Amino acid sequence: MTTQPDKPIDTLTADEATAEHEALGRAIAEADRLYHGEDAPVLSDAEYDALRRRYNEIEARFPELKTAESLSNKVGAAPSEKFAKVRHRVPMLSLDNSFSDEDVVEFVARVRRFLAWPEGEPLAITAEPKIDGLSCSLRYEQGRLVVAATRGDGAEGEDVTANVRTIADVPQVLKGEAPAVFEVRGEVYMRHADFAGMNERQAAAGKALFANPRNAAAGSLRQLDASITASRPLHFFAYAWGDHSALPARTQYEVVQTFGAWGFAINPLMVRCAGAEELLAHYRRIEGMRATLGYDIDGVVYKVDRLDLQQRLGFVSRSPRWATAHKFPAEKATTILQGIEIQVGRTGALTPVAKLQPVTVGGVVVSNATLHNEDEIKRKGIRIGDTVIVQRAGDVIPQVLGYIEERRPTGTVDYEFPKVCPCPLKTPTKREVTASGEEGVVWRCSGEFACPYQKVEHLRHFVSRRAFDIEGLGEKQIALFFQDEDLPIREPADIFTLAERDAANLKKLKDKEGFGETSSKNLFAAIEARREIALERFLYALGMRHVGETTARQLARAYGSWDAFAAAAARIAEGDAEAGAEMDAIDQIGETVVAAVKAYFGEEHNQAIVERLTRQVTILDAERPRAESPVAGKTVVFTGSLVRLSRDEAKAMADRLGAKISGSVSKKTDLVVAGPGAGSKLDKAREFGVEVIDEDEWFRRVGEGGDAAAG
Repeated sequence: MTTQPDKPIDTLTADEATAEHEALGRAIAEADRLYHGEDAPVLSDAEYDALRRRYNEIEARFPELKTAESLSNKVGAAPSEKFAKVRHRVPMLSLDNSFSDEDVVEFVARVRRFLAWPEGEPLAITAEPKIDGLSCSLRYEQGRLVVAATRGDGAEGEDVTANVRTIADVPQVLKGEAPAVFEVRGEVYMRHADFAGMNERQAAAGKALFANPRNAAAGSLRQLDASITASRPLHFFAYAWGDHSALPARTQYEVVQTFGAWGFAINPLMVRCAGAEELLAHYRRIEGMRATLGYDIDGVVYKVDRLDLQQRLGFVSRSPRWATAHKFPAEKATTILQGIEIQVGRTGALTPVAKLQPVTVGGVVVSNATLHNEDEIKRKGIRIGDTVIVQRAGDVIPQVLGYIEERRPTGTVDYEFPKVCPCPLKTPTKREVTASGEEGVVWRCSGEFACPYQKVEHLRHFVSRRAFDIEGLGEKQIALFFQDEDLPIREPADIFTLAERDAANLKKLKDKEGFGETSSKNLFAAIEARREIALERFLYALGMRHVGETTARQLARAYGSWDAFAAAAARIAEGDAEAGAEMDAIDQIGETVVAAVKAYFGEEHNQAIVERLTRQVTILDAERPRAESPVAGKTVVFTGSLVRLSRDEAKAMADRLGAKISGSVSKKTDLVVAGPGAGSKLDKAREFGVEVIDEDEWFRRVGEGGDAAAG
């Protein structure tokens, strides 16, 4: 048997990392859409988690990729149009994952480092089973249930109030005293016995069977007819909270115990632990009980117990720093590699994808796996026709580990990477050359904007959920419109002239296959509704390389308006060093992003596309920071050693208060917070006449004294 582990992160070149990062991003986005939006997952939780893990590890090793189509701050998928939408007053975020004992030890150590927590002082952390169900938020006012919503995309979910009222575990009125407003959050799930019984009834009635309890629970909760939900055996565990007028306790454990007193079902396996050793011991205990619990779990969740410490730790991207999910390991399987398909990304990168004979591993059917690049195919030695080993745990999932030598058919040959793009133009491909002059691993289509695949991918990105989010204009429709001769969409501005062109065209959209009068009207209305867009979404929609959601948000916040950003981008494109340095100084923005902005706006073709687009839409200014904060909107630099806060904690705190954090001092810096050992940044602040304060003055300035770190 010949197997080779996936290439370790620390051995990836920058080009390899870029290509793999893009491929992973596409896979994660599609998995999110199917799992959260369609209740039809194609990956198991273990597969999805491992995709995320590899994605995040690549970003940690190559920080310049942090925002390159980054999904690090993305949660779930947009809510369905079938239900009314509910805006979460407190976002429903996801958790980072741990996959090994070492990860858990590092999580505890990282929390201690961030808080500068004394080594000998106990740090309580809760541990509880991670329920595999559908996240739900229940809003109570004056103790009565008023709204229930799914997670959706984390910011906005679906109103499922009528359906949730049918779940016995959800009290309509809370017992005892409760705050005036309190959102209880938890998981809707289905027990194994109930799931089996329901599938038996489905089979007897000649109806389709549910794939697993999670799908059954999600499908039951998202019924338009609440009577159908009422007939389904759903349960609910409460374990978290969102918006509230007051908290009933000061620790995670005590708040959850209060949920039990209010009438909710809470998990009896939730415990407090004193450190990593106790957490791991409880993990082993729950893992051993997993098969007998009667409901699905896929790991154990750890949370810092004290709520004031949770506030100090805050959040990074899409996840809290104070929690992690320790996932259970998954499995491997063997199947046939039936072919290798080349996918062309938005930046022209050619990514080989293994087309597998579908194989079921742990209840999930796997038919595709990334092969990363040409060098990985050669390194693993796999050929079309091989019996290959597919892994569902570890780094990239699903991934091909290697092949079984004794099962290799005769007559197989080494795979030859295509030297022309699979697009209709058959444009030659070229292998990238790194900045040092070495040959990279990524092959790209040389056609660039002439390549239809790249144009189509740009358009798909433009209308995607995190960009313009145009309902009814998905991947399939974009491909059709791109080929259409009567009403073509070849660039973003064409979307917003579609209705006008349709009115003047003899061949109407309503008469085309797949459309009708109602659907065409709905599409025109959906497009019209997106003529106003937030600056951060607009920047993300442009598809600049290395400008993902997080980077777009940072740029929007730093420049405030499209006019300001466009002016800066034009100066950077012209080679203005000062404009480049100003962008480089923005927190989480570096030379890679500046170079990407320069390349994008230095291309006349892009300039023309953007100019035509901005004539069609209104770009809203970035949201104003918290007005009550004395540092809101100010550009702040931290330098030197900080005593009461770690550097990361100080930056997180300033961000929560609405400040803009910069890594260098310029004439536009408003405030420098200097600790002992401050060097060149302090000198530059004095040179520019920037106000300099110490750490104690920072706490006085934000008006919360010694407790300011708690948020």
